[in-house]
Amino acid sequence: MSKKIGLFWLRDDFRITKNHGLAEATKNHDQVVVFYLYKKSIFKNQEAQKWWLSKSLFNFKKKLNNFNIALEIIETESFEVFFDKLLKKKDISIYWNKVYEPDYLKFDQHLLKNLKIKNIFYGIFKGNTLNEISEIKKSDGTPFKVFTPFWRNAEKHYIEKIPSKEKIIKKCLRKKNYFQNCINADEILPKKKWFKNFEKIWLPDEESALKELKIFIKNRIVNYSDDRNFPNKIGTSKLSPFIKFGQIHVETIWDKCINANIKGIGTSKFLAEIGWREFNHTLINHFPHMLKNNYSKKFDKFPWEKNIKFLSAWKKGLTGYPIVDAGMRELYATGWMHNRVRMIVGSFLVKHLVINWKEGEKYFKNCLLDFCAASNVGGWQWVAGSGADAAPYFRIFNPILQGEKFDKDGEYVKKWVPELKNISRKFIHKPWEFISDKNFKLGRDYPFPIVNHEEARAKALNAFKLI
Repeated sequence: MSKKIGLFWLRDDFRITKNHGLAEATKNHDQVVVFYLYKKSIFKNQEAQKWWLSKSLFNFKKKLNNFNIALEIIETESFEVFFDKLLKKKDISIYWNKVYEPDYLKFDQHLLKNLKIKNIFYGIFKGNTLNEISEIKKSDGTPFKVFTPFWRNAEKHYIEKIPSKEKIIKKCLRKKNYFQNCINADEILPKKKWFKNFEKIWLPDEESALKELKIFIKNRIVNYSDDRNFPNKIGTSKLSPFIKFGQIHVETIWDKCINANIKGIGTSKFLAEIGWREFNHTLINHFPHMLKNNYSKKFDKFPWEKNIKFLSAWKKGLTGYPIVDAGMRELYATGWMHNRVRMIVGSFLVKHLVINWKEGEKYFKNCLLDFCAASNVGGWQWVAGSGADAAPYFRIFNPILQGEKFDKDGEYVKKWVPELKNISRKFIHKPWEFISDKNFKLGRDYPFPIVNHEEARAKALNAFKLI
């Protein structure tokens, strides 16, 4: 045991199980302090996640108390400035797990260099992925750009490698505080109180993540392949925000799914979702330009339109297309949106309204509890047709048919667009065909469609021809 203090830099790892960096710190030191660097600029446009982060810090702090480990939150403008000051100390060792985004990995290299110069002991560990992002490449050493061969190789690689030995977090001898001028978790909460509803739906901690996974495997995984398409059913796992903040490690998800030994396509379809997450992380690191711009350069010439009125109607769920509006309202109310509906609302924005996918990406970033740069940019560019292995641009979701196919009785729509609750199944996805009565009048109780589907489709296809 080292007499020095073990400092663990907490990022997206709010868990005790499979937290390699924290476990190593407790193995090597009698006293360990966990610190979280809250950089306001990162969360400036991620309002929903401020709520999840605040709750996660509060809950994890309580949990770490049982191990005699303090959790301290430090507000900082810059990681560089913070570490330049910290590395003047002689009594510390530093540990952390990786975050697979270009800026974080670049900062890791900068930090490692300085730790070596200062001769400070450190430990850097694999983050929340099955494989390291550099491990999966084509035989010629270049990155995969198509999902299916990527996942085939990634899965094989993961199954064949020797599993990492489970590291357990040890209880420290006594609790120690290390940093001055710390802030409380509730100082991070968004100023707008719109998140009040989140508190009825989500519990951001490790126990909840494990419980959700258990329920999902027991009741839903067997039918996942079909049920995940129907937003009126609880067919998905809803684990995405927990994965983003590392309340659960994807290896834990993998192990529990495989050990449940449930036959059928459900499990492999579900694990392929982890595959998409890993694929998107490799893409943003090999092609970092796609975080801010089109992966495919030809889309740089696309004639996007700026239409503040349409964009605002889309955000508020007032487009006049019920399935689109239901999705946008679900997002604002719960911080989450059903995956099938994410594709429908995304397609509607970029193809019906011809608004740049970056506007949608930005809005999702602000409202989604599960926002993760790789998945969000990957998903939006997939829908727009500008990404790697993307849906072709000319594949345009028809919001009426999508609604009729995946929400045929309109249960999902009626839940989120209650002004349509008395409209019959025949008209629920095209209320403009409904003859007004005294209880419902289009234009008064619910908006007329902001665009005509056929005209919007033709316009989008013409725009696509230009590039």
